[in-house]
Amino acid sequence: PGAGTRARHAYSVGLDLGMPTGVLSILGTFVSMQNARMLHYLLAKHGIPFIEPVQFAQLPFYLAERRAAIFFGMPPYIYWQPNPAVGRIPPNRTDTGAYLVSEVFGARSMIYVKDEDGLYTADPKKDPNAKFIPQITVDELESLDLDDVVVERSVLEIMKNAQHRRSIQVINGLKPGNLTRALNGEPVGTIITA
Repeated sequence: PGAGTRARHAYSVGLDLGMPTGVLSILGTFVSMQNARMLHYLLAKHGIPFIEPVQFAQLPFYLAERRAAIFFGMPPYIYWQPNPAVGRIPPNRTDTGAYLVSEVFGARSMIYVKDEDGLYTADPKKDPNAKFIPQITVDELESLDLDDVVVERSVLEIMKNAQHRRSIQVINGLKPGNLTRALNGEPVGTIITA
């Protein structure tokens, strides 16, 4: 799981205290880890394991055994997190971490479960004229030069050179049935291809 609102709050406090990008990355990691642990406690009764980053080499075995595993998505850059071009918020967060795992292990699909239907021309929570984009390439998306995109921009950069996972899907997890539809290959939400 990602870190969401709680991480944004931690980043805000860290920024106010003058913390560098690498320290902010650690703060985001802690929040992501807490969210993953909470999800694990909810799903443990179903036998879904929690795995630490040092166990990622065993991920295929967990998936073969249980068909699911829970891990926190923050990539392990911590202090070595590269500084962003603007500001100090870590550019590689949980979207990037989850994408990298899907690329390394050649996942069948990479589905981001968000609280929006997918990609829009603007933030639909702020702009009632925002238009939904059901399908787009990374190059087309970059040419739109949008202020806000539904996944981290670093995911889009990494997708360009990917060997296995050259598309992602973004769905609204608050709408019942969306995840099942996406897992069944239905074009729900937004599909972004490299």
